[in-house]
Amino acid sequence: MSARVVVVGSGMAATRLVEELLARDTGARITVLGDEPHAPYNRILLSALLEGTHRADALTLRGLEWYADRGVDLRTGARVLEVDRDAREVGLVDGTRLGYDRLVLATGSIPTLPPVRGLVGMDGRLDERVHAFRSLDDALRLSRAAASARRAVVVGGGLLGLQVARALGVRGLDVEVVEGGDHLLRSQVGAPAGAILARDLRRLGTAVYTGTRAVRLTPAGLVLDHGYTLGTDLVVLTAGGRPSVALARAAGLAVRRGVVVDAGLRTSDPRVHAIGDCAQRGGRTTGFVAPAWEQAGVLAEVLAHDLAHELAGDVAGGADPRPGRTLPAYEGSRTVARLRATDLDVAVLGEPETAEGEVVELTNPVAGSHRRLVVRDGVLVAATLVGDLSRIGLLTQYYDRGTVLSPGEPGALLRGERPGTGALAGAASLPDDAEVCACAGVSAGRVRACGSLEQVRDTTRATTGCGGCASAVRQLLATRPSTTLEGTRA
Repeated sequence: MSARVVVVGSGMAATRLVEELLARDTGARITVLGDEPHAPYNRILLSALLEGTHRADALTLRGLEWYADRGVDLRTGARVLEVDRDAREVGLVDGTRLGYDRLVLATGSIPTLPPVRGLVGMDGRLDERVHAFRSLDDALRLSRAAASARRAVVVGGGLLGLQVARALGVRGLDVEVVEGGDHLLRSQVGAPAGAILARDLRRLGTAVYTGTRAVRLTPAGLVLDHGYTLGTDLVVLTAGGRPSVALARAAGLAVRRGVVVDAGLRTSDPRVHAIGDCAQRGGRTTGFVAPAWEQAGVLAEVLAHDLAHELAGDVAGGADPRPGRTLPAYEGSRTVARLRATDLDVAVLGEPETAEGEVVELTNPVAGSHRRLVVRDGVLVAATLVGDLSRIGLLTQYYDRGTVLSPGEPGALLRGERPGTGALAGAASLPDDAEVCACAGVSAGRVRACGSLEQVRDTTRATTGCGGCASAVRQLLATRPSTTLEGTRA
């Protein structure tokens, strides 16, 4: 009898896990429970939907027919109410109960309300001007509201906040950003990079207030802690979110900030796993897609191993029925964060503000660029790029693979060139399996198989998410003879 794998959640982590399990041909009966009414979609591109460059259906990762054709039971609008670990069942709010042999929690994160008086009325509902920005429905609701609005305030100057601010600005709204920290993107970059971003935003027509907090929403607008009131039609909350752990906590699983997992993504119950934003490994949670995809790959291999044991009549954790295989372990990802916003280019590898090593840094306020590389023992361990992402593909590969750099290479990379080579040599040297588009999970080999940007867009959806991806794709295509670069928005 086939093992039953139930996945709670249908986001990007869950989708990648299903793909990885199918690729391993485990024979498991897979059920995916998504509480949203939509097929799984690319959350990275929600700001592009708000901006108006993408339709909602363009965000779909895998359509309903894809799951049906592969025998995967995808249930949308299916909210899980409880996990009964003794019975190995999950209960849905509609009364349905589903048994499992392995349960995967991919419940993601939920937005938190900042301590601003007046956001919620006496009836317990949000003020009609207030919007969260976490789901497809959030983005669609905000998009409809923006059609008749003139002014908007975005609370939060992180990656999501800046994406929303630019999307609304592109739509013609007067936008103001309020950030409580002393500079923008304070969780990812230092003050010099934050200052460049603030200057770029102001140049694009967006006002920026740092070092100040919103304290009250009144009919006149959003009041800041120094008493100034920002008149507005829309207030978008992008500051703050937390792992969604209520289901795990109610089931008696070990929970701290997130659901605690080991190197095999197992929770305190070895038949229950967690991945994505809700999982906590080594005291850390992550809100980025790349680590979630890495977790999905590790967990798929772990599940394939455990299910093979059970198929052989063994117990999980015994002698491997596939000798010579070493199970992968997840010990905490090397993160890559990109700002996906029109006319703002930012990429952050690792933790450049805290990583130990030799720091090479260059800031050009006139050109609006900032670059910071951290190298330890000849290996790139962290980087910040603001204003020019032309080298992001090469730097990401160096970072991911732990490539040992030559003595003069960090300085040359900082200047945007590789020592002794032409400007396109870095792109040409990328192996076919190198990922150049984290938005769509596209490798260099898949890009090289295409003849134009239009073909890349239509067959892989690379270039549709951010300027960094588009830049890397352009460089790869430029190394091919007879490649057409004109005629496509990238």
